[in-house]
Amino acid sequence: MVTTSHDVARGAGVSRSTVSEILNGRGHKFATATREKVEQVARELGYQPSAAARSLVRGTSDLVIALIPDTTFGGNLQDIFERATEELAQHGLTLVLRLATHSPQSFDRLISSLNPRGVLSLAPFTTQERQILQTRGVEFFDAAPPADHRSVDYEIGRLQAGHLIGRGHSKLAYAHLSDSRQDPFGADREEGVRDECRDRGLPEPVILKLGIDRGEALAALDSMGQTPFAVACYNDDVAAALIAAAQVRGRHIPQDLALIGVDNTPLSQVMVPRLSTIGYPASGAAHAAVAGIIAAVTGNPAHATNRDLPLQVIQREST
Repeated sequence: MVTTSHDVARGAGVSRSTVSEILNGRGHKFATATREKVEQVARELGYQPSAAARSLVRGTSDLVIALIPDTTFGGNLQDIFERATEELAQHGLTLVLRLATHSPQSFDRLISSLNPRGVLSLAPFTTQERQILQTRGVEFFDAAPPADHRSVDYEIGRLQAGHLIGRGHSKLAYAHLSDSRQDPFGADREEGVRDECRDRGLPEPVILKLGIDRGEALAALDSMGQTPFAVACYNDDVAAALIAAAQVRGRHIPQDLALIGVDNTPLSQVMVPRLSTIGYPASGAAHAAVAGIIAAVTGNPAHATNRDLPLQVIQREST
């Protein structure tokens, strides 16, 4: 038997119009207790508002677009978006994955054609993209931190450097991923490593650039000479390339070359030696990505109270 808004209204002790207002994103008009009661009863009864009706009322679809920048990610990206899809679905929203566009015109066409309820991005929006979204009245959230906070990528860099220094290393390098794609995260991570070195009274880190390529990894390793180094890597793939180069050159890990990656990929756990890395729970990353849009949709700012991504240093044999 299909659950109707009348069933929800009866269970929550409110009118059908109140149910409609709250479940169609205008819950800010009502007391928190009323809003939470309606949402709870709707979940318990498995009520799903009509997507067509919501679109007519609001003039927008129930789609949330996730823009994926043209860059390299760890294998946990699928887990993050699966969890984000589930969390948004609990609020009647459908997640659509799209590759980031390369021009304001194509971005505007994407927004006008899909007419989304919200857009989220793993990289900061450009000024032009923000203007397009604001003009069209679309909610949007990206990786840009609040004015009084550093980015997650900056904190990753500081964690990497702090771990390496804590293991007794005093000569550090930062290894960027260098290929034909964008690098929206490397600059902040490098800055974090640089600031941690400065605050600990160490020289500035050597900056390396390499692709996931044996020749480039060997060249990067050779550029550091024979002096022992500790390298904070853009991700686990870059670290794996340097580990392979070190083995070719007969360098010992971690005595001659210590490395720490990012993403805690399955590869990092099985390579020899096993790779130290920065990990984060997929559930936390998914919630951080969608929290703001859910808050706007439900009219409940409590959903956006914690967008911080919990980070963890995972120490293994490479450091």
